[in-house]
Amino acid sequence: MNKPASATSLAPSGQIALRSAELDALFARIAEGESKRERERILPFDAIDLIRDAKLGALRLPTSAGGAGSTIRELFEVIIRLGEADANVAHILRNHFSVVERLVRQPRDEQGRQWQQAVADGAIIGLATTELDTPQVGDIIPNTTFTPDSDDYLLNGTKYYSTGTLYSDYVLVRAADPSGNAGATIIPVKRDGVELIDDWDGLGQRLTATGTTHFRNVRVRREEIVFDAPDVGYGVPYSNTFAQLFLTAIVAGIARAALRDAAALVRSRKRTFYYAPSEAPTDDPVLQQTIGQIASGAFAAETVVLAAAEALDVATDAFDAGVRDANEVAHRAALLSAKAKIVADDFAIRAGSLLFDVGGASATKKATNFDRHWRNARTLSSHNPTTYKARSIGQHVISGTPLPAKGFF
Repeated sequence: MNKPASATSLAPSGQIALRSAELDALFARIAEGESKRERERILPFDAIDLIRDAKLGALRLPTSAGGAGSTIRELFEVIIRLGEADANVAHILRNHFSVVERLVRQPRDEQGRQWQQAVADGAIIGLATTELDTPQVGDIIPNTTFTPDSDDYLLNGTKYYSTGTLYSDYVLVRAADPSGNAGATIIPVKRDGVELIDDWDGLGQRLTATGTTHFRNVRVRREEIVFDAPDVGYGVPYSNTFAQLFLTAIVAGIARAALRDAAALVRSRKRTFYYAPSEAPTDDPVLQQTIGQIASGAFAAETVVLAAAEALDVATDAFDAGVRDANEVAHRAALLSAKAKIVADDFAIRAGSLLFDVGGASATKKATNFDRHWRNARTLSSHNPTTYKARSIGQHVISGTPLPAKGFF
């Protein structure tokens, strides 16, 4: 893949230029061959290299630190467009931006500033936190261990669903010391003892490398570990709202991609049914109505995501300002994010099916790969299912019960 002549997507002011020619060119390059990559399982290393060169991963860093200083809403506008270009590539970056938001955007020490500089230079950070031997998803005390060894620690354990880490420069790992104190470290993926396995076999999001990561006596410096505290990282209520809404933004991007392909399919059709109301598919009111449904759903999905992102901006600003009790605004952001997921997931999954209503049987050929939109949206929706979200929303509306403060709310 050839790289664009101008890779930067940041405006001179430091704010992201959402409609800049550079950003358009980046998305166009990433979209090239997206369907073929997904169909033939060609891992998108080239696309991630483009993102490194564009320093897209530094969007949320302050301008003083070499980033764009973008708001969360601006970031999610970009992610929706990236999800339209390639849902796998957008998903690969989810953990990167989540880590940046927690530990890198506002560093607390020299080690944090080094991580921040690496991101400003284009580095991508992956994630390795999930363990399958915990009885409940979202448990925060991991079985992976930090064992003291002289002045350092040795990291041992196995993680699953390490989305994006195969493409990353660093990986954040959750572990606990012998006293049960949980924390996180960010280490280079090429450090001795780290093994990345691309064994994800999901029906959708096939190229995200959501696989297994082994850590075998990986040496970690003490300053590379951030142990949990009430006001940082995993100790903050609703700290996963950002990560959840990120997935929903990708789903909104998939809805846009389904609309793009559905409209192109109608325009390209040369034949129709003898009983169709119009000889020209583009003039067929039935097909026009279907496209209108897909377009309206894509608009709704994007709109609710950005509304929730604005609420998350408010909550993040309150936290950054040191507001003593920011739980109320954080809860509102989590509530809007949960509602946005229910709406966006429904529309995107429906759009992935409606696409076939404008194409006929030929649209089901493997070569078209149109089914990827439904598969990808369905796979993303299965992360933290809408049923639990809807139940918690209903409980809040009826009884005022707050949403769960931990997990993906």
